Parts: sequence; C-alpha cells; structure tokens
Amino acid sequence: MFSKACEYGIRASIFIATKSSQGIRVGIKDVAKEIDSPEPFTAKIMQILTKNGIIHSAKGVGGGFEVSNEAVKSIKLIQIVDAIDGDKIYKGCGIGLKQCSEDHPCPVHHEFKKIRGILLEMLTKTTLEQLASGVKSGDFYLKTLNTNH
Repeated sequence: MFSKACEYGIRASIFIATKSSQGIRVGIKDVAKEIDSPEPFTAKIMQILTKNGIIHSAKGVGGGFEVSNEAVKSIKLIQIVDAIDGDKIYKGCGIGLKQCSEDHPCPVHHEFKKIRGILLEMLTKTTLEQLASGVKSGDFYLKTLNTNH
C-alpha cells in the first residue's frame, strides 16, 4: 500500500518519537538497525523527514534525530505519508489509471473510493504520539518477531 520508503519513514518516526520522549537523540545507525533498513536508504528518508519538519536533526557531539514533545502531539500520520509518497495513495486510481473519475470510473473506482476515504480518515486523525505510546507500552511493535528457533 505504502512505498517501502514510506513504511520505513513511518517506522523511523515512531522509533525516534519513542526515544525522544525519554530525552534520547538517536543516530542514523540506530534508526536503520531498529527499522531493519539499509543505512544509506535510511539516511535519504531521514533527509526527507527533516526537510519536511517532521524530525529534527542536531549535528555534532550529542547530536542525532529527535522530535519535540509538542511536535509529537501534533504530527499526523498523513504528514509523513505526504512527505514521502505524496497524496496518490488516497487520491489516485485503485488500478493506476491516469484518468479516473466519477464521470469516467475504472472497474474498481466506487469500491476503492470507500477504502481511500477510510484510509484518509485514519491518516488525518492518527498522531505520532498515539503510535509511539502504543510501541512504548508494548501494545504495538516496530519489528517482526523472530520465529526461528
């Protein structure tokens, strides 16, 4: 549904928010390791998130990535998605047609329109704080559990 970059961006933002709530800035190596993403790819994603004001980057000794307590309460999931993937996920055609509308619908237009509406509502209502608090409490996870014995 989301691009791989967007998935990593969401996970990175949640991870950074959880650490920031403990007063900890995290470096690129820690972020990449936590979200299971290659470091160079993670760096590009972090540049996008920083440029869009979602994550703050502090340089030098004691530097790293962080999100302020105020920002974590106001940042919505849609801001992360828009920064990385744009709005095609909730505005685009379900089967990728360039021109799809009420007047000229694709075969899945009407059903996909309902799904897009639900997705858009979730993206606009869900805050970074909600996602991070679920991870901190142990109700949600950012990594797949290793099932190898």
